[in-house]
Amino acid sequence: MKSGVLVAKVYSFLHVTTNYLAFSAYAFGPSMIPTLHPSGNVVLSERISKVSRGDVVVLQSPQDPNKLPIKRVIGLEGDCVSFVVDKDESRRTILVPKGHVWVEGDYTHNSRDSRIFGPLPYGLILGRVLWRVWPFKILDPLDRPQLKGIWELAWLVLLADDQGGLLV
Repeated sequence: MKSGVLVAKVYSFLHVTTNYLAFSAYAFGPSMIPTLHPSGNVVLSERISKVSRGDVVVLQSPQDPNKLPIKRVIGLEGDCVSFVVDKDESRRTILVPKGHVWVEGDYTHNSRDSRIFGPLPYGLILGRVLWRVWPFKILDPLDRPQLKGIWELAWLVLLADDQGGLLV
């Protein structure tokens, strides 16, 4: 009897945790290079906070509900978003409608995102990615907006030669 109660408690805890708090997702493919590795990363996502511009999110694909792609939020409802439509560099601007967001992969040359399926309803966003948890050698939080400028500056300092010019 005690083991049955323990199993029920563990199952209840896991159910509440994965459906209402946090869950893991597997990210693979080239669409989020350089943020995520194309051969695969396991990420920890949370379901509690609101989504904002720049967040990496797990979503249910509007084209294939069995797929859970990972993309970056580019625009929120009411934002005007400009994007390249095709390879001849023609641009298009769209107003993100109420109740929707605009998502794109970081590697826009190989990403199926809002440029293909249009604005994404908020209801298809499953969670915001917090941490990359696999492979362990790169265990780190994703998207630390307050540090982003510092890291870009650090890279520029590393790429600078002694005369102040960039080595790239």
